[in-house]
Amino acid sequence: MSNLMGKVAIVTGGSRGIGRAIAQRLGREGATVAVHYGTNLGAAQEVVKEINSSGGSAFAVGADLSTLDGIQTLYAAVGSELVERFGTTAIDILVNNAGTSLGASIADTKEADFDALMTLNVKAPFFMIQQAMPHLRNGGRIIQISSAVTRISLPGVPAYSMSKATINALTLSLANELGPRGITINAIAPAFVATDLQAGMLQDPESYQFGANFSIFGRWGEPKNIADIAAFLASSESGWVTGQVIDASGGSHL
Repeated sequence: MSNLMGKVAIVTGGSRGIGRAIAQRLGREGATVAVHYGTNLGAAQEVVKEINSSGGSAFAVGADLSTLDGIQTLYAAVGSELVERFGTTAIDILVNNAGTSLGASIADTKEADFDALMTLNVKAPFFMIQQAMPHLRNGGRIIQISSAVTRISLPGVPAYSMSKATINALTLSLANELGPRGITINAIAPAFVATDLQAGMLQDPESYQFGANFSIFGRWGEPKNIADIAAFLASSESGWVTGQVIDASGGSHL
């Protein structure tokens, strides 16, 4: 546990699923992890306890990412904790993981649902990065969670696919702007990953097989598979990689 020793990371949506696995992995690598949660303080506290009990360092921070005020509240809370611990508000790693899905055809998509999806999946990552800039050290890392649906035409998720394609575009666009500071920005694009958000599909044999058949390995991905890639992108070894979308779909639909 030394690769990220002395680094500070923020993981949005870090209380469950992929975000939880990433927060735990970064903690094991030595980073101090701010585990963001939207509403479930208990789940975030569990992650913090797991990281701390394994020799890492973490704390929970709650914030509504749907507004700029909420995002600024997050950074204020993180900054206050960091000043108390280290005497500075500086961070090294931002993981934009928080997001939501929307299973609906274009004909069935309601405006309110579309707006809620875009707020969390597009607006929040954009302003999380904007507000991170004064705090992010030179040589820092930004990691975004995209999706394999940006290259695979999956029926029934046009709005979700659109939101993740925006993440890919933002990742590429900002690489040039952040490069002079040595900051890298990359995205990870999973396909079907076994998390509690997919409990319905996982418990239905037909739905489970549908997801498993996408991968050349014939199974669903695990949160750990995504966290392993995030740990590399957060490390010094990834310093020559930026503006990229890393396919982490288990070879889905190759």
